[in-house]
Amino acid sequence: MPYITTSDGSEIYYTAQGSGQPVLFSHGWPLSSDAWQVELKVFADAGYQAIAHDRRGHGRSSKTYTGNDMDTYARDLAELVEALDLRDLVVVGHSTGGGEVVRYAAQHGVGRVSKVVTVGAVPPIMVKSDANPDGLPISAFDDIRAGVLNDASQFYQDLTTPFFGADRDGATVSQGARDDFWRQGMLVNLAAAYDCVKAFSETDFTEDLKALDVPILIAHGDDDQIVPIGGAALLSAELVKHGTLKVYPGAPHGIYGDFQKQLDADILAFIAD
Repeated sequence: MPYITTSDGSEIYYTAQGSGQPVLFSHGWPLSSDAWQVELKVFADAGYQAIAHDRRGHGRSSKTYTGNDMDTYARDLAELVEALDLRDLVVVGHSTGGGEVVRYAAQHGVGRVSKVVTVGAVPPIMVKSDANPDGLPISAFDDIRAGVLNDASQFYQDLTTPFFGADRDGATVSQGARDDFWRQGMLVNLAAAYDCVKAFSETDFTEDLKALDVPILIAHGDDDQIVPIGGAALLSAELVKHGTLKVYPGAPHGIYGDFQKQLDADILAFIAD
């Protein structure tokens, strides 16, 4: 299996399929590159080199105790891009991965990144404060940490309900999709999963968004129960220079079903434009 070794000795797993302009996908918490299996095929079939990696601590990458923070995630991504010498690169990030690609593009990707796509992404900042009254209270993230620490397996199973909007009338998510979320979650080592909660909830991406000087597609479901759109995409769209906001009515946080099909078509159109 392909790996790179980062400057701090961590091994980062990645997969690459197809050839052409590179499109790199960054997954959400607590998942892995397996979350992008459909996109890897769809984008490779469309004539792109589709690449996805497992964030440190996740999937097949090193089970790290340290470095589980957004600066290190972005640095790991930069080292992967440099190792593969990717140029004219499109980066696509879901949820936590959206924060990762925004920070990477702003702080490391100048001259390499041509476009950015975020989906249900955590920027500009999730946690509520006086400066961010639309955020979620810190107690919400404390509850996530407690759930992971006390019984991660059951917590990940329960999380699939709001993640995919399975509690909504007319929800069509399969048990298989929910089981696969649990399977991927169980590959994360506990320290990395726990620390990543702080990374995705308390990192402030405001200056990264302002610094981006390439087109960015900001995609978000308006029924996202994990990263509510009001404190995320709607604010991010106001901060970027070259942004396109795409709202998906009724779509949840998880990329699945009709939402996934339309999203992939929209990303392909955005890249080709």
